Amino acid sequence: MVGAGDEPERVRFAVGLPNVGIFGDPKVLVELGCLAEDAGWDGVFLWDHVLYHDPGWPVADPTVAMTAIATRTTAVKVGIMMTAVPRRQVDTLARETASLDVISDGRLVFGAGLGSMPQEYTKFGRDDTLTIRAQRLDESLNVLAALWSGEFVEAQGRHLTVNGVRMLPTPIQRPRPPVWCAGRWPTRAPFRRAARWDGVMPTHADYGRLTTMPPSDLADIVRYITTERGQPGPSARPDRTGTSHRFDVALEGATAHTAPRRGADTVAPYLPAGLTWWVEALGWWRGDIDAARRRVSAGPPDL
Repeated sequence: MVGAGDEPERVRFAVGLPNVGIFGDPKVLVELGCLAEDAGWDGVFLWDHVLYHDPGWPVADPTVAMTAIATRTTAVKVGIMMTAVPRRQVDTLARETASLDVISDGRLVFGAGLGSMPQEYTKFGRDDTLTIRAQRLDESLNVLAALWSGEFVEAQGRHLTVNGVRMLPTPIQRPRPPVWCAGRWPTRAPFRRAARWDGVMPTHADYGRLTTMPPSDLADIVRYITTERGQPGPSARPDRTGTSHRFDVALEGATAHTAPRRGADTVAPYLPAGLTWWVEALGWWRGDIDAARRRVSAGPPDL
């Protein structure tokens, strides 16, 4: 992790795409994912929804769409930001993620969160209590990491049981694909969870889709996680090539592709705070699909 005031490693840039509404067509998501690689972006991340607030909106399955993107690209990181883990079956999720990491040749980033829509739980008879969802998330992450190992797994938790299961193939990335956790600052519990894994993607209770949190708030988050990890600086973990990388700090925001240096002035203030990934948040609030095509094709901010 890069602490506030430290010299950061190169920031990477991803395209973040909804899987609902006008973006609820999986063919559109695949097209935009391929455009992102061609335009020099470092990653393509999709939302995770099975329903949305407007019941008339289409919703694409993010795992199917992301798998299609992975087969059509060779370089971009791929992932679902953020997978609503508590409403997923952990065995299915382990199979899907391991398979996606293999298909992508080790490019998966696994994002995890509680889910933002209680009705995606209640409409299907699931418990949407935040405490229960948090417990299931923590248990599921531990079980996923164990199943990804390829070893036999025995686990007995409050919500999950695994009786002597071994899952193959394993993900290519060892010891596992990086796990990023979502959190809404200033609630501390999600950031304590993130500190136990490989990255964080924060939002802020006081800022919505059209306004990104100030750099000072991101610096506060990084300091808090650094303290929770008990480490003063970068925390390295080996990737599939045997090299190491830092704990990731990802932030969603919007940059204009027509401004000088294509959004550099928007992103640069977050670098001293510890930013390692900027996720360009695209969606209907920024225009139609043609507008999304233009922004993706223009490429990432020029730092």
